[in-house]
Amino acid sequence: MPGPYLSLILLEFGLAAVTFIGLLFVVAPYGRHGRSGWGPTVPARIGWLVMESPAPLVFLGVYLAGSHRADVVPLLFLLLWMAHYVQRSFVYPLIMRGGARMPGSVMALAIAFNVLNASINARWVSEFGSYPTSWLIDPRFLVGVAVFVGGYALNLSADRTLRELRRPGESGYRIPQGGAYRLVSCPNYLGEIVEWCGWAIATWSLPGLAFAVYTAANLAPRAIANHRWYLDRFPDYPPQRRALIPYVL
Repeated sequence: MPGPYLSLILLEFGLAAVTFIGLLFVVAPYGRHGRSGWGPTVPARIGWLVMESPAPLVFLGVYLAGSHRADVVPLLFLLLWMAHYVQRSFVYPLIMRGGARMPGSVMALAIAFNVLNASINARWVSEFGSYPTSWLIDPRFLVGVAVFVGGYALNLSADRTLRELRRPGESGYRIPQGGAYRLVSCPNYLGEIVEWCGWAIATWSLPGLAFAVYTAANLAPRAIANHRWYLDRFPDYPPQRRALIPYVL
């Protein structure tokens, strides 16, 4: 593994630590936590499209430059990555409801992270990783893919529940009900964390682990902030719910 490449992976671990500590004290100013004072804003729909699109586009570009780009297992990893990020980058912004805005600064930070993260993961999968066809029956691959698919399904289901709380043209908030929302306030975040833990297991890689760690560092404080927001806003909010992990957190 070349030194500069390893440095980029370590940079992502460092960003995870900085992000986690920072978000414990400052709630990212978008969505329900949107507020002034963070510079110019853009429509949330455009912001999501612009900031998430580097993840599939950069990943694909770097992947295609790798010497293992035509191998079966790397192609399956490409499929998993695209399954998440095509939906997140190009489908989700089109179906989201509400007229919220987000700071351009948040969008810019997300773009920078997505370029870094997509680059190191694609480079590993298509160049530095060793994935013979026998990896298809390796327990790490089988367990990792199963975990990824389970997290992906939970993420989509939870997002759909949130979206259906609003009728077209509405922008308010209600208490989500049913499914995993019976147990936690943010099953969409839990699903995404589970997804990338599955990716880390299936790829059995340092960049995959860096992504899983960063995802948890970014979304766990956000889930806690959302949970507190629900409790403050709705006196009848279900007291048995936790923020992110059922019965624990």
